Amino acid sequence: MEKLKTVILGASGYTGAEAARLIMTHPKLELTALTANRHAGKAYGQVYPHMAHQNLPDLIKWQDVSWAETDVVFACLPHGASEDTIADIARPGLTVIDLSADFRLKDAQTYAKTYGRTHTSPDLLSSAVYGLTEFARPELPSASLVACPGCYPTASLLALLPILDLIDVGNIVIDAKSGVSGAGRKENLAFMYPETAEGAHAYAVGVHRHGPEIDEKIGAVLGRKTTVSFTPHLLPMNRGMIATINVRLNESVSVKDLRASFENRYQDEAFVHVEPEGIVPHTRHVRASNQCRIGVFSDRNPRRAVIISVIDNLTKGSSGQAVQNLNAVMGWDETLGLNMVPVFP
Repeated sequence: MEKLKTVILGASGYTGAEAARLIMTHPKLELTALTANRHAGKAYGQVYPHMAHQNLPDLIKWQDVSWAETDVVFACLPHGASEDTIADIARPGLTVIDLSADFRLKDAQTYAKTYGRTHTSPDLLSSAVYGLTEFARPELPSASLVACPGCYPTASLLALLPILDLIDVGNIVIDAKSGVSGAGRKENLAFMYPETAEGAHAYAVGVHRHGPEIDEKIGAVLGRKTTVSFTPHLLPMNRGMIATINVRLNESVSVKDLRASFENRYQDEAFVHVEPEGIVPHTRHVRASNQCRIGVFSDRNPRRAVIISVIDNLTKGSSGQAVQNLNAVMGWDETLGLNMVPVFP
């Protein structure tokens, strides 16, 4: 089979580099262009030395891509830039997997309030498929635009969607923590080593943009609006994410019922695994993999339970899930290009 000609927009960012790493070993994809306007003209190994000697194309501006000869685009651009660029390149036959936030929220008013800009492509917004792969399979085949979830929503929704009918959905508390790469590759004092090492802190308390995304997706399942309590934290590690979720059980529901619901839902999944009873998921055990591991625990309060979900924010939380989504769009085995063992230590 001829490989699909694949372009990465924003290849100089962390998610772009992670997408390149995964696509390079994908048996049905060929990287034909890497874009990064600020680094245009450079060899990819100049921006990411670990990618040197891989026979990858040099970086170019997105306007210089041969779009008529492109089959697949992984858009790894910041929100705003992604929306505008995708609107310019969209055409019949082109599959776009967007890793930004621009097409995740179905409600344009919520998008405007959350991201501080008016959505200028409402037609694309309405047609985009929200790509939480394990829950989007009916919509993914032949989709032309897939909006990959944020990393925090991925870890949180995988740990919540199977049990919504067993818990008080108005009493969900998500305490989530991410490695520094979740903030992207940019020059910013807040993310310099002395500012992040040997400490941890909460940020965007009560206002983080992934809160409305989680709300909208849970609300879509329930058929009504809901609001979770969501607080993100920054940890002094490069990559990884953990969401510790405290839930209140409905009457006559036990933690054993929660575990059974998770096990039934995920028993045939390649990338989502429910840990054995008593085993706490560790971010180090999913590093650089497309896995999500979920632990289910009793709380001291007998009416409450604790769900722990871990992913690699750059892989399952971003580029790995993007590749998984493309596999589902094309009707391929979802594990293509993703059968890597986690890196340890």
